[in-house]
Amino acid sequence: MAIAKAERLMNLALCLLGTRRPLSKRELRESVEAYLEAGSDDSFNRMFERDKDDLRELGLVIETVESLDGEIGYLARRDSNRLPAITLDAEEAAALGLAAKVWQQARLAGAASGALQKLRAAGLPEDVDPYEAHGALEPRIPVHEAAFEPLMLACRDRRPVLFDYRKANAAQPEPRLVEPWALECWRGHWYLAGFDRDRGAERVFRLSRITGKVRSRAARFTAPVPDVVTVRETVASWAGETADRSALIRLRTGAGYPLRAKATGVRELGDGWDELEIPYGHGLDAWLVEFGPDVVVLEPAELRADVVDRLRAVAKG
Repeated sequence: MAIAKAERLMNLALCLLGTRRPLSKRELRESVEAYLEAGSDDSFNRMFERDKDDLRELGLVIETVESLDGEIGYLARRDSNRLPAITLDAEEAAALGLAAKVWQQARLAGAASGALQKLRAAGLPEDVDPYEAHGALEPRIPVHEAAFEPLMLACRDRRPVLFDYRKANAAQPEPRLVEPWALECWRGHWYLAGFDRDRGAERVFRLSRITGKVRSRAARFTAPVPDVVTVRETVASWAGETADRSALIRLRTGAGYPLRAKATGVRELGDGWDELEIPYGHGLDAWLVEFGPDVVVLEPAELRADVVDRLRAVAKG
């Protein structure tokens, strides 16, 4: 069905671009084979209106013209749908190639490759290979969560979404109705920032904790979208990046290298354990739980209690 629709859209676009005068619905129906197969006039009208909207969304400028006798016609003038020549120097091409390379292991790999092919056709220097420039750099943005693509589309289209979300200290997921603003990758994990309708406030969600399908809702946003969405800053504060206190933990020797990288002090205890002093901020308890039995919190007492509570919640399943 996807191939049939793509062929129908292509045929409609060729008709609109190839005519020198506006074509009526009747003439377009006679020119596009798929429209001839429509069972009724109502079926054709619905199909045509959807196709026209899809082409406009793809960037085709379609004009609607009313003739002297009141008949409506459609055409896409070539001068209105012609892009100016694109010229890129070697550095600009290298930057675009590097950006596309980021997505080669992600869900946008096809779109990134297609964009580079279009740039090549539009004037990208023939002696420049955007994939080979700065080949020593191998950036990667992993996107394994099924929620990424529907959330990306919802952010683009400004559509509210409904999904089940399991917090780090919760045994069962809860439904969340969110107006999505932006997606951002931070330290190998994807996060969604948006307005949580049930809580009436901005929230940030880690995609790996979304369970089941993301369902979009045909409704408008109820809260204004901020000009700047600080996803990384919010997550960083949760992870203790802006901490002004310290915590003392025991860490099993040879484990917890991210914790060791953040430590302000390390002391060997022997018997396979080390003592670390690390920055303590909001969300540190959730991070420590991820290391399981390799970490024991010594102080402060409230952090130890929070970690114990989270472990008990996980154990209850």
